Amino acid sequence: METSEWWESLPAGIREQVDGFVLQDARMQAVRAVLDVGRARGMGLHDIERVVHQRYLHHGDRVARTPDSPLDQESLAARAAGCPGRVVAIEAVWDGDTVHDWFVILLAILDEPAGERSLATLYWDTAVRYLGDEQNELRKHGGKGKPIPRHPSAVVAERAGGVLAAGLSVPFHFASPDKPDDDAPRWRR
Repeated sequence: METSEWWESLPAGIREQVDGFVLQDARMQAVRAVLDVGRARGMGLHDIERVVHQRYLHHGDRVARTPDSPLDQESLAARAAGCPGRVVAIEAVWDGDTVHDWFVILLAILDEPAGERSLATLYWDTAVRYLGDEQNELRKHGGKGKPIPRHPSAVVAERAGGVLAAGLSVPFHFASPDKPDDDAPRWRR
């Protein structure tokens, strides 16, 4: 079936709910709403993801997107400079929720006062927009023609965090760049 046919096969109430989630930029909730009904209609996960993606395209600029964290080095360095203590490391850690699935948070690890400060949150969509056409090339050509298994948020976190850490002359730590793990070991001084 075509994506539009799958969409039309869903009950009107489910379509309204999915559009509501899409307009709120709640992709995972939209997928879950289709998943519950779509599987009973023969839809696979790939079909469901395509249906939700088409709804994003359909609504375009009406989607109330979560603002992207700035990832340019000047903005990240300014945020680090605004921390209440001395930055001793930059760390990338995994987190997740029902709206965004897995994402990475770039943190400034502070000495005095001890603690951490969030510098940027890298959601899947943020990372894909940041990578632009490069994301498509990585997927096509990464790993000798095989799709790369890395989450785009991890790729961007390593780049932006690594460059920021080098610019601040502090270590960069990302305990689990290849696989989402919110229990990965944290940076220790």
